Amino acid sequence: MSANDGSSEDDELDGIESGDDESVRERIEEEADRAVERFDESVVDLLSWILDTETRARIYVSLRQSPHSTSDEIADETGLYPSTVREALAELHEERKVERRKRESGGAGNNPYEYTAIPPSDLVSGIVGDVQSELNTLFNLDSHLDTDEEVPDGDRTTETDDPVSITVTEADDGE
Repeated sequence: MSANDGSSEDDELDGIESGDDESVRERIEEEADRAVERFDESVVDLLSWILDTETRARIYVSLRQSPHSTSDEIADETGLYPSTVREALAELHEERKVERRKRESGGAGNNPYEYTAIPPSDLVSGIVGDVQSELNTLFNLDSHLDTDEEVPDGDRTTETDDPVSITVTEADDGE
């Protein structure tokens, strides 16, 4: 090992020891921001499947983070066009995935609606019935089709048979 190798290593250690705390802190904060952004994108992807579109998913996430927001506030938060937000909120409200009420105002004038997203557990419970129904239709497909294939009587299902049953329960805090 040459003298230069040791001195540059010592210089690096001195730099760390002397506390370039600001740059270390900045790097940690940048990594944390990236991790949160990746998590948010994963949540939006999952919710896009549940809520049909990425736009609706972004609105839902925004409302979970900032309940009682107006459509303009949501548009500012998400970067979506206000008209797009209003249209999606109307659909989500009609589907009972968001709740709305008039914002109380101290003065006279126009009181806009403020929106709140339903809890995720309610959102999941709402789609479980749809998924269960679709799966049961698939499992009972033969009984809906006019097939020439011989099916033993014991293997036939009737339209009232529901081979798939999905139950959603909330986990205890200890689990």
